[in-house]
Amino acid sequence: MKNRRLWWIAGAVLGLALVMAFPLRDWTQRTFITPLAVILWTLSLFYRSMPQLLWWVLDVMVVLVMLIGSLAPPEIFTPRDRNPSKPPQGPVENLALSIQKTRDGAYFKWMVANRLGKLAYQILIQREGDGKRSVFAPLVGADWSPSPQLQKYLEVGLHGSFAEYPDSERVIRINGSPLDVEIHEAVEFLEGHSEIKP
Repeated sequence: MKNRRLWWIAGAVLGLALVMAFPLRDWTQRTFITPLAVILWTLSLFYRSMPQLLWWVLDVMVVLVMLIGSLAPPEIFTPRDRNPSKPPQGPVENLALSIQKTRDGAYFKWMVANRLGKLAYQILIQREGDGKRSVFAPLVGADWSPSPQLQKYLEVGLHGSFAEYPDSERVIRINGSPLDVEIHEAVEFLEGHSEIKP
């Protein structure tokens, strides 16, 4: 549809130009064609008046500048006061940054809960040893007895979404939020259950 409209506009402009070409022929010649011809004629005179050796020297200089620019190390042409790029962050740094931002809202709280929920899932797989546990299965297993609040926190992190827990302080004050568990409690629990029992 857009292309068809563009073709119609281009055709209309071309048709208008053809209709107006004959009556405006003298004006077009005086305004555009004659000045352009004079400029080109002047440039050709200037080109012919210069010695050929000078053009060769200019050509060689341009080629040398291009050659030096392509062979020189890039540090020469980059400004020295430019800030060095930050190295990419690893998973531990990302988790630490998310923990710092948990005060900023439910999204960052959920991100930490999601990481810890995935860790709990991996610990249960390691403890069971068969690797057949579904990621959608509840986080339960032998000798797995977190507090109800911590269990809900890990389940929400693994299976839930931050969108289910709005940041409104009024809603949190009335209903509470499972994402408000102390992170160190979850870490201590997971750390204590990360070893395989004989």
